[in-house]
Amino acid sequence: MKIGDLAKATSTPVETIRYYEREGLLPAAARTEANYRHYSDAHTQRLQFVRHCRSLDMSLEEIRALLAFQDAPGDNCASVNALLDAHIGHVAQRIRELRALEKQLKALRSQCQGALDAEHCGILEGLSAQSPNPAGQGHLQGAHRKGLGRSA
Repeated sequence: MKIGDLAKATSTPVETIRYYEREGLLPAAARTEANYRHYSDAHTQRLQFVRHCRSLDMSLEEIRALLAFQDAPGDNCASVNALLDAHIGHVAQRIRELRALEKQLKALRSQCQGALDAEHCGILEGLSAQSPNPAGQGHLQGAHRKGLGRSA
């Protein structure tokens, strides 16, 4: 099947499929004489696996590790368990950060109870008076922070 067919079959944008190929999550597709990519059912299954992992907010490194285990079915899966345990820890940390963010936003929202002119808006005053968190704990960048946000 062509890339458009794979995209439709998996509800994945064409650019995302190409990105996963560049990142090594999908093997390169065979090419036709006209130089079109030709994908097999194995590509479809692997892409669905990757998409499911991404829907669970797994990083590309985690997905690569899981794919390596999937490609070596005789290996012991203890490392898969450890990987998932670590990911659960990342998710728990993100939940804590989101709760702290919610608390900050509610405190900020409580600073303006009426419809005043913008010059006297408690929220705008609060945002002007508060400095961003120096530790970078303001806006969440994803469950796996190493200075970068998550991708695709």
